[in-house]
Amino acid sequence: MSLIGLIIALCCIIGGNILEGGHPGALLNGPAFLIVVGSTFGAALTQFPFSAPMGAIKRFKWLIIPLKLDLYERSMYMQELSNMARKGGFLALEEKIDDIADPFLKKGLGMLIDGFDKDRISETLEDEIEFEQEDLEFTAKFYEAMGGYCPTMGIIGAVLGLIHAMGLLDRPDELGGGIAVAFVATIYGVAFANLIFLPFGNRYKFFAHEIKHYKMMTLVAIMGIADGISPQQLATRLEGYVGGHGGKTEEA
Repeated sequence: MSLIGLIIALCCIIGGNILEGGHPGALLNGPAFLIVVGSTFGAALTQFPFSAPMGAIKRFKWLIIPLKLDLYERSMYMQELSNMARKGGFLALEEKIDDIADPFLKKGLGMLIDGFDKDRISETLEDEIEFEQEDLEFTAKFYEAMGGYCPTMGIIGAVLGLIHAMGLLDRPDELGGGIAVAFVATIYGVAFANLIFLPFGNRYKFFAHEIKHYKMMTLVAIMGIADGISPQQLATRLEGYVGGHGGKTEEA
């Protein structure tokens, strides 16, 4: 729902501006955009390694294409694997490995088939979850940092615009337009911070929470298969994960 919320907010702002007699074109200014957004991005780069913006670019598609984590489907699939392992042993799972698209699940089952100790499997997968959470946290904090810097850059852009406007004092017919353009930078600073950067940063925190929940459920299921429990017992063990999140998560 990220982009839908953004569209609603923009429509309300632009619509209100039109109702007040303003013109949408007055809000478009290339130099102001360059000063505010460009300097905000540069300031954030001084705080984070280059991997942070690259991660943000890589994961930007999550805000457009729904991220689907079907907890119910994962639970049913893990119960199927549990049944196979009970009947034919862990090696019976080998025929399923190539059909698994999820690298996390594939790695866990692969270690199980290869005879790794249960505690070693759990430790390895928990570390992988933790490392991914740290990476996702960098993405969220990068957006939050830009949200913090952006309003200040808007003020800088406004001051630069006013300096330019002061040079038009001998041309009163151009002065009003120059001042109006200066304040566009302030609008950009506040708007980008509160409509894009900060909401997107919080959105990635939510993504991180949902991904961790999904993978922790998968880890619990793998440990259940390692213990040799029945599909019914596994379903009971996973019930809290599935029921607490309504089964299916879809993010846009």
